[in-house]
Order: sequence, then structure tokens, then C-alpha cells
Amino acid sequence: MENWDEIRTAYQVARLGTVSGAADVLGVHHATVIRHIDSLEQRLGVKLFQRHARGYTATDAGQDLLQVAKVTADQFDQLSGRLHGHGAKVTGELIITSLDLLSPLLAPIIAGFQAEHDDLVVKFLTDNRVFRLEYGEAHIAIRAGNKPEDPDNVVQTLDRQATAIYATKAYLDAHGPIDCDGDFEGHRIVGYADDNPRAPFSKWMRDHVPSERIVYRASNIRSACDAVIAGVGAGFLPVWQAELHDHLVPVCDAREEWASRIWLITHVDLHRTAKVQSFTTYLKEHAKGWPQGANSAAGTRVQVP
Repeated sequence: MENWDEIRTAYQVARLGTVSGAADVLGVHHATVIRHIDSLEQRLGVKLFQRHARGYTATDAGQDLLQVAKVTADQFDQLSGRLHGHGAKVTGELIITSLDLLSPLLAPIIAGFQAEHDDLVVKFLTDNRVFRLEYGEAHIAIRAGNKPEDPDNVVQTLDRQATAIYATKAYLDAHGPIDCDGDFEGHRIVGYADDNPRAPFSKWMRDHVPSERIVYRASNIRSACDAVIAGVGAGFLPVWQAELHDHLVPVCDAREEWASRIWLITHVDLHRTAKVQSFTTYLKEHAKGWPQGANSAAGTRVQVP
């Protein structure tokens, strides 16, 4: 049957004997109950009820429908109970989507969480495209840039990524110092293939660095960082990542306009489930231990709420 709502309505009318009673149980207007009954009878080509002053009495056909609907309703109730039980456990699959650049920070946290939940399988997805939480493509998203505005999502601040321009010592020895307020003449800059990047620092690059200076264009931030670390040219790196490499030199200190907010996003329908709540709570607590550079734009630590 195409429409379970109509069958459920007929079941309640047959069980209670009145349109008003069915409407109260279902939480709908009595006109909706009548419309469902009329539509169902028309589709089946048979009368399901006898109408009289005291209410509705099921015909033989209505009794047959009542028996099938009762079994189906009971099965739905049992399924609901089982699903509720699953929702109270941290088991099964947890799908997390994030920037691949954040993997070094997230992997230890995910490992620690899994160590506490042996039956949990984590799927960690990184891609340039935005995975859709409303379609079930992920349970949790960790994104950068402007604050997401989808009203069906719960958005929390997770971190603030301080970002600066770096180059290797060898590169600076070969090409000289960089004037961050100039036009980067004589320098090789690592940028992005996307003409409309979302990150604040990449937007700044688009507006301030002449196109001909950008000699290496990567499809994502991780690849661009790898190029800077390899000595291709100067470019943006998160402070925490640059501090892992002794051969990198900050040529333009972190600026507030380059900092990226990191957002923790869950869909409203899944936000309160045990699995999602357990991980997001664990993540926020342990993200407080991320390197100072990952939480500061100018040496001041930004606490995760």
C-alpha cells in the first residue's frame, strides 16, 4: 500500500469507532481523518465503514484491513523499541567528515574514543565536496570557513586555526625576504586551483597576490601545504602544522583576517543520539589539548565552549 498514514487512520477509526477519537490519537484535524478514509476507500474500491449517528462501524472489508493494520502497527512499535535501544549504545558505524588537513589532530582523538568503545567502526571521509548530513552521508561534520547556516544543523565552534605565510630557509636564501604588504615581486607563491576558495586566507591571496606570482596551484589546502613544506614557494600554513617543521620560516606573521573558524556540525535529528553526543563531547574536551598554534591567532588561547 502506498500510504501508511491512510491505513493507520483507518485502523484507529475502526478501533475507536469515531472520527474525533481517531483524530485525537493521531494528533490531526478530524477533516484529515475523513479525507484519509475517503481516499483509501476510493483506492481500494470498497467501503470500509458504515457511517451512522454513533460513529463508524467497520464492514467485513474494514475488519480485514483492521487485522492487517494491527499487525503492522505492532511491528512498527517493536521496531521503534529496537531502534531506540540501538540509539542508546555507542556501537555500529560513526561517519565523520572533515578537512584532510585536520587528520593529524583528529586521528589521536578518534583512536582514543574507539579505545573506549570496542564495537564502534569509524568511517572518516575527506573530500573537497560538502557531505550532506540531511541525507545521512555523515553523522558529524568538521568544517572550516564561514559559519554554516542550514537551520536543520546544530553548529558549534570547535577551534580557531591561526594561519601565517611560510617558506623554507632554502627558498628564502635563494629568493630573498618577502614584503607581506607588497606585490610579492620576485617570489614564487603556492596557491589554489579553485578561483573561489572558502578559506579567509585564500580569499586574501586572491585579492592581494598577482596571479602571475602564483606558480603552483593545488586543489586543496593539504596539497598546498605539502608544496610549501617541499620548498616550491611561499604560502599559507596553519601555525600548528608549520611548527612541526624546523626548516620552515614564518615570513608573514598570523593575522586575524587569515584565521579560520573550525565548526562542529551535527544534524538536529541525530544530535541527541548517544553515539553522536558521546563523540562530540569527547572531541570538544580533547580539542582543548591541541597545539597552541591551532587555537590562537596571536598567542592567546581560544577555549572551546
